Amino acid sequence: MQQIDEKEALQRLTLLCSQGEHCEKEMLEKMRRWEMSDEAQAHVMEVLVTERYIDNVRYCRGFIHDKMEYNRWGQRKIEQALWAKGIDRSISAPLFAEIEEERWTDILRPLISQKRKSTKGRNDYEINQKLLRFAIGRGFSFSQARECIGEVEEW
Repeated sequence: MQQIDEKEALQRLTLLCSQGEHCEKEMLEKMRRWEMSDEAQAHVMEVLVTERYIDNVRYCRGFIHDKMEYNRWGQRKIEQALWAKGIDRSISAPLFAEIEEERWTDILRPLISQKRKSTKGRNDYEINQKLLRFAIGRGFSFSQARECIGEVEEW
């Protein structure tokens, strides 16, 4: 990869950030690939954060919303993805606290209902175990999964 100077990196990154939300880790990885010095990276990051092109709280809020509403992920899977993005737990925890517990089951309920239609098993126990693994794999808690599986059984 070619080496990019500080001014060009700042132009590219401000354009990128103005088109969509990005976190600090993503910008640092880009600058590392451009073989920028640590000092230049620090200066560019300072400008991006000061000018609010990058705001990890804003990024985290949008990320949580999108993964809940569009990907239908549970809290644990979202937390893992945020960790991989370098978002500190101190940023995400208050945002998760704003979400009511009922919202998670509202997301999971139709997923379980749909999955149940295509799940094969010798008996209800085996089907429920598969549904439980599915829900946990999506990032939902055991108790949320049990609650939704129980509701689907009652239909």
